[in-house]
Amino acid sequence: MSETAKTPADFWFDPLCPWAWLTSRWMLEVEKVRPVEVRWHVMSLAVLNEDKLDQLPEEYRENMRPGGKAWGPVRVVIAAQQLHGDEAVGKLYTALGTRFHNEGLGVNPESIAAALEDAGLPADLIEYADKDTYDAQLRASHKEGIDLVGQEVGTPVIAVPGHDGEQIAFFGPVVTPAPKGEEAAKLWDGTLMVASIPGFYEIKRTRTQGPIFD
Repeated sequence: MSETAKTPADFWFDPLCPWAWLTSRWMLEVEKVRPVEVRWHVMSLAVLNEDKLDQLPEEYRENMRPGGKAWGPVRVVIAAQQLHGDEAVGKLYTALGTRFHNEGLGVNPESIAAALEDAGLPADLIEYADKDTYDAQLRASHKEGIDLVGQEVGTPVIAVPGHDGEQIAFFGPVVTPAPKGEEAAKLWDGTLMVASIPGFYEIKRTRTQGPIFD
């Protein structure tokens, strides 16, 4: 890779997940301090959990069912990608996440409609929230990320170059609040470092802090 080439970071997200949102904001910070290009992809918590709904808490289970809250936003994002290109994905994710998480406005048609306007996308994309038009593409995008990282994970999934250039994917990092500046750079450097070690799989500790949006 030349000195001017940017390191690709493939990032799979579901707009509903607050932890994925924080990680995504960290990646935007990384782009400011390291030669990195984030490539945004959708995955779906509803797809991830559709075969184990009976194992989920009741409230979470209702969101994951067909017609539940988990389906609409990710369907709108995949429709935006299919109809308006990859560049629409990051813009719409930022607009959705700002409303869902930072502003706490809830996952509802009003928030989605406002996010589409903020992202400069056609208002009629909201119609895809209740349609399965692009579910095959959604599932394919989801499968691409999961195939890289394995089944026992959630969102986000990040894939970065490993020691011989192949993609190495991880769930996470899970962090709050989203690091900025040099802290963002250090976490990125560490992510690349562990990805460069063949056979490295996991570091984890119990979360004692909820998501902090700033």
